[in-house]
Amino acid sequence: MADPRTGTPASEPEPWLPDLCRLPRLVVMLSMAELIVIVLALAPDGSAWNLSRFVSSSAFALWLALAISVLLCVSRRQLSRLPPGVGGFIATATAAAIAAAVAAVTHSIDSITGLGLIPAGTGFGRFVGGTAAIAILAVSVVLRYLYVNDSWKAQVRANARAEVEALQARIKPHFLFNSMNTIAGLVRSDPAVAERAVLDLSDLFRAALGASKSDSSLAEEVELAERYLAIEQLRLGERLRVVWRKREPLPWKMPLPRLVLQPLVENAVLHGISRLPGGGEVEIELTQLSDHLLLRIRNPAPTPAEGRAGARHAQHSIGQRLRYAYGPTARMTAGWDGGYYLCELHVPTGVEAQSR
Repeated sequence: MADPRTGTPASEPEPWLPDLCRLPRLVVMLSMAELIVIVLALAPDGSAWNLSRFVSSSAFALWLALAISVLLCVSRRQLSRLPPGVGGFIATATAAAIAAAVAAVTHSIDSITGLGLIPAGTGFGRFVGGTAAIAILAVSVVLRYLYVNDSWKAQVRANARAEVEALQARIKPHFLFNSMNTIAGLVRSDPAVAERAVLDLSDLFRAALGASKSDSSLAEEVELAERYLAIEQLRLGERLRVVWRKREPLPWKMPLPRLVLQPLVENAVLHGISRLPGGGEVEIELTQLSDHLLLRIRNPAPTPAEGRAGARHAQHSIGQRLRYAYGPTARMTAGWDGGYYLCELHVPTGVEAQSR
């Protein structure tokens, strides 16, 4: 179906049914099947279990789980077009039907050949019905677990997108007004500098808003911070001094969440340098260590009692997005030290960021 506003095909919504084609999801399903066999083997019901029965039961359960997984994988998009309640019922009913059919065939073959794969005294109806019931319970538990897990991850991704959109919107008001006032003051006195400032401002907003791009790189984050500082230096003049320490080699193409460096540099200027009558020096250091990238922003700042509470929102957001993208090994630390405010980002290298 085409989008009536653009005439382009509308993208199909993401299926809600968990994707059992993915190896980790398939492992969950197979593990559940094997766990059921282990529980049955350990159950104190008086039945005799030996190695041969355990192996044959495991093979039967794993093969059945694989067959159900493949069928649910193939029919995922069709089932996801239905409401979750209806689609979930059909998925479990399908699993029960497959289990009943496989159990019926297995019981018939065992009865004809006399292999003894099924315990003596287990009737056809008991074996088929019990297998179908266990399949319903197992598939229901696995699909519910994966559905809740996928919903949680989708919520985390939505929160991360909302955080970065809030940071993008945060650049617009005060920074735009301050920059335009600075440029207006330069138009007559120094047109060349004013023109360069307009270009820097344009590049900054183009990079920050990203033309719908969600990911960035170390090189792009540094360029974004440099554009911002160039404009702020026009406004603050000699009160703002910037020192970059780029300790090569650096992983310039390393993927990073968008807007992790510029907001911290902005905090250093707004809550530190601009509040001091004599200004100060912002030190930005980039170092590649053995297993992670270290980014340090250090600047003179008023004491904690005088402010910088406005920096907490950006820091909290950046810390959350880094942990979401790289896991618990990514961290951010910040605090005052002898009249200076120091913020450090520790981003693991060699770890693929999750898609955002």
